[in-house]
Amino acid sequence: MDIGVTGGATRRQILWTMGGAALAAGAPATPPEMDARVVARNDAALENLLRAQITDAANARLGGVPDEYGMFHAGSAGGLIETAAASLLTPQSKHHGAPEVLERIRLAAQFLERSQSAEGNIDLLSTNFNSPPDTGFVVHNVATAAALAKMYAAEEILRALGPFLVKAAGGMSTGGVHTPNHRWVVCAALAQVNDVFPDAAYTRRIAQWLAEGIDIDEDGQYVERSTVTYNTVTDRAFTVMAAKLKRPELLDPVRRNLRAMMYLLHPDGEVVTEVSKRQDQFVRGTMSGYWFPVNYLAAHDGDGQLAGLARGLAPENARLSALLEYPELAGPLPPAEALPEDYEKWFGAVGLARIRRGRWDATMVLKESSRFFSARNGGVVIQAVRFATSFFGKGQFVPDACVKEGSKYVFRQSLSAPYYQPLAPPRKVDYKNWGALRAQRRQTQVCKLRQSATVVEQKSGFELRLQSNGTPGVPLAVEISLREGGVLQGCRPAPHVVDGWVLEKDFATYRVGGDTVRFGPGAAGHLLTQLRGAETKLPGQSVYLTGYTPFDQTIRFEFRGA
Repeated sequence: MDIGVTGGATRRQILWTMGGAALAAGAPATPPEMDARVVARNDAALENLLRAQITDAANARLGGVPDEYGMFHAGSAGGLIETAAASLLTPQSKHHGAPEVLERIRLAAQFLERSQSAEGNIDLLSTNFNSPPDTGFVVHNVATAAALAKMYAAEEILRALGPFLVKAAGGMSTGGVHTPNHRWVVCAALAQVNDVFPDAAYTRRIAQWLAEGIDIDEDGQYVERSTVTYNTVTDRAFTVMAAKLKRPELLDPVRRNLRAMMYLLHPDGEVVTEVSKRQDQFVRGTMSGYWFPVNYLAAHDGDGQLAGLARGLAPENARLSALLEYPELAGPLPPAEALPEDYEKWFGAVGLARIRRGRWDATMVLKESSRFFSARNGGVVIQAVRFATSFFGKGQFVPDACVKEGSKYVFRQSLSAPYYQPLAPPRKVDYKNWGALRAQRRQTQVCKLRQSATVVEQKSGFELRLQSNGTPGVPLAVEISLREGGVLQGCRPAPHVVDGWVLEKDFATYRVGGDTVRFGPGAAGHLLTQLRGAETKLPGQSVYLTGYTPFDQTIRFEFRGA
């Protein structure tokens, strides 16, 4: 897409107009030499945004960018502003100094002004309205563009963005939040605005939120434990605050979190998400969102491990705007050092245990999760091992806790289910008081189950012993969930279950490329795999072992590589 010069102006003229006032106060910074791939990716993103942006003056959404549903989000306009400013100010960009790009920034800024509430906040149309924290997310983009304008003497950009930013900062200086990370989103946004339009009210509000303390535990995780999504948001926020407020101590939680994340990476770079308390739980993701804090601390601290991680994330995840705003990120990093690849690590506060041996690893959620064990060998992914009984519709094995006994991880659960006798003395029971009165009834025929899973590392994999004892004759099914994409052998189809299989005896194999897991021996006391009270089958191939209580089955997982 060619965003050309319009109205007879030259690129030199438009740059002079943008920078004239600032140049009078002193020479602007010189943009660092950029990786051509980063510039090209930003240019391509800008062209997509410009094609979508509304430019019809008669349209009430002038300056906005619609999504596929025809909805106009403030975040899209903010993203256009940041992306456009980066290309406009980068000499290597084909849109460097283009007057039309500057005009598009103005249109987007005016759209944002019209989107603000009287308090200065914007709406997140999917869920939050008059929202200070969602305003903060948009301000991150817009204030980044403003910081670039200040650094590189683009006075016209500053003038265009000032009204939105100042009004938004007013709203964030008095507004509330929903979630723990929102505090730091707002603080970082206020620090960014304060950097270009200083106001003591902004720093006072930051101090109020920081006075609550930082929500990081001894395992290096923030309270939301969101390893793909909100860790990245929080790490970025503290990195920005440390830089803008000149408070280097705010980098300490970022260091602790990134150090912990080195032990929450699978061999292929995918992130462990089992412990998240947010929407990224069990979602596949990488460290791509961590590029900025990883690169910043690698450069700031001269950290070789972070430098190795940063090199793996760039250039695909590098942001042109960040490289312009923090030129040290574009410079050479220290020599790369290897990340941990051979360890057993217990995250007690998080409730997680991790074992990694080169190309294979395992993750154990220590309590309150049916997916207590998962493992992978190269391309072979065992998404979860779970088991359930049809015990009164509540027999899904969800451990109460886990203890480590020598080399063993032992998960335990106790269940009971009574029958209830008539009230004595009798009382009137109706739809209003049935639940409240049940606790006053005498219990008889109390059924109990004691269930456990014991995980032991072996030379080339793991051994799981699954036990369920107590009430006899209760049907039980073990599910071994395998990520799609491999070849499974040694099983028979499970009745009425798509991608469900039963391992009746001996061993099954699952192969992805040159990586294989061999597991078994099997057991098939019956063929019913979808028990009442069990959680829904996981996506992908599921292999089942079945039986009745008392149940005691040891399953070996043996990993083999190419």
